[in-house]
Parts: sequence; structure tokens; C-alpha cells
Amino acid sequence: MTPDPQTLAEAATWHYAVALAVLALMGALGHVSRAVFNILPDRLSDRPMMDLMISDGYSWTDMIFKTEYDEAGYYRLDSLHNLRLSVCWAMLSGLVVLLLVPDVSKVMAYWIDWGLAALVDLFWYRLETFEW
Repeated sequence: MTPDPQTLAEAATWHYAVALAVLALMGALGHVSRAVFNILPDRLSDRPMMDLMISDGYSWTDMIFKTEYDEAGYYRLDSLHNLRLSVCWAMLSGLVVLLLVPDVSKVMAYWIDWGLAALVDLFWYRLETFEW
């Protein structure tokens, strides 16, 4: 359970670095899941305006940022451009939320500190209970 955000300490710079690294991993996971678990193709024709009207997976951001698709209209998994777009969007949107929404950075810092403390405790527990 998360305590009251008013009682939490402020987030340090390294908390933001850890949060951005986690957001980058989430962006990469989003890229892979969009490419692998997409059943229907995003692009159904060669005309972007037609795809915007008839396709659920193709949006204005895909048209503006030139998301890459294969010949069949599916989102390309092997595209570094698509990976960069996904990671950058996840990091940018997460950073905006952390900076603009009140007390989110405090809660994020609390969860990062709690997670690191849990990992250290697990390490010492495994070291104490280790048997040859």
C-alpha cells in the first residue's frame, strides 16, 4: 500500500533516470507486442487517408511519423525506426506525467526505493540461507 504522498520525500535525479529506463523497457515491450500480437494488418491500401478511415491500427501519428509496415500491411518488428518511435513516445509521455501531475514523482520514488530495498533484502536472505 502506498502511503500518503504528502509524507513522502521528493524524488531525486537518479529516480528519474531509473523511471526513464523502465519507461524505455516498456516502450520496447509495446513495440514487440504491437508487432507480434497484431492479428489484422494495420495498412489495407497504399493510400494513407483511406487507411485512416478503414483501419483500426493506423492513426494520424503513424502517418505523421512514418511508421514502417511490411508489404502485407503489418507493423514491422525488425524496424529500428519503429522501435525508436515506440521507446521515445513511452519515455516522453512518462516524463511529462512525472513532471506535470502532482505527487506522481513522489510515489514513483517511493516504489523505486521500495523495490531496491526488496532486492537488497532478497540478496542478503539468499546469502544467509546458501548451502553448499
